Amino acid sequence: MSSSPVTQSSGVKQVPDAVHRFAIATAAWIVLLIIAGALVTSNDAGLAVPDWPLSYGSWMPPMVGGILYEHGHRVIAAVAGILTIILAVWLQLREPRAWVRKLGWAALGLVILQGVFGGITVLMRLPPPVSTTHATLAEIYFVTILSIALFTSRWWQRDLPSLEDTGSPKLRTLAMLTSGAIFTQLILGAAFRHGAFNLMPHEIGAVVVLVMSIITGRTVRKRFGNVPDLRRWGVLLSAIVGTQFLLGLAALWAVSVAQHAAQPTPTYITLTVIHVLVGALTLATSWMLTLSCFRLILPAVAEAQAIATGTNSAAARTETSKA
Repeated sequence: MSSSPVTQSSGVKQVPDAVHRFAIATAAWIVLLIIAGALVTSNDAGLAVPDWPLSYGSWMPPMVGGILYEHGHRVIAAVAGILTIILAVWLQLREPRAWVRKLGWAALGLVILQGVFGGITVLMRLPPPVSTTHATLAEIYFVTILSIALFTSRWWQRDLPSLEDTGSPKLRTLAMLTSGAIFTQLILGAAFRHGAFNLMPHEIGAVVVLVMSIITGRTVRKRFGNVPDLRRWGVLLSAIVGTQFLLGLAALWAVSVAQHAAQPTPTYITLTVIHVLVGALTLATSWMLTLSCFRLILPAVAEAQAIATGTNSAAARTETSKA
């Protein structure tokens, strides 16, 4: 691995820091939304409020029993929608890059679509495919907002050295495949939680994610261990995947213990909610590593061109010295 003399430049006016900070705050609120959604499922409260968009015909029903979890989830989701509207409009007004503005509107579309699927889930009495889609959209929405937060950061917008990845497979490819594996694993987990199929696919996915994360983290350490902007994400990915694997074992134990209980036990609720949360954070970490790789590391074609240019320049200098 070596640094190229070429630098990357945005060439446009930077978006205000306030937009970046607001995107981070929105992402933090979505973390709360993911926790609220997990609490609904773990407490079997998905049908505690059987109507939608109102709750028992009211905007604010009595917050007791399962209603607390289900309606609380709806309130948090509504606030997330409002925050996303503000972010999309703010990007439209102050963001000079058209593709980032479009991403803001895409995030708004995602949160609206997620809300619709949430309503359909209730009205159709929790059909597994719809409930799984609702949970999956939450993850896509989360990483979209995180992407906006990264794209609007000073780090992303400043000139950065372009790095060459001389190893194989390329870290850009490994990071992208790892993110894809984690995303697939989250879908499998959501499908299991909502009764679409049994646990076996999720267990197989856990092993795949663990192996791929180890390989990716090791690749970061060996090839780019002296690049802090990549090393920190690689270290965090390894740590959080290991933690999530152990949480998965603990959650599996909690599920087996609580399966004959009259109602969800506190241990089951706590472990499964934490497992869902850390799963989302695992995807977020891997996705941040992937985007950072795409920002810093030259693609294979550009790398080959840079090497060829360097070789030609060296040959030209040799011929000149001979002359």
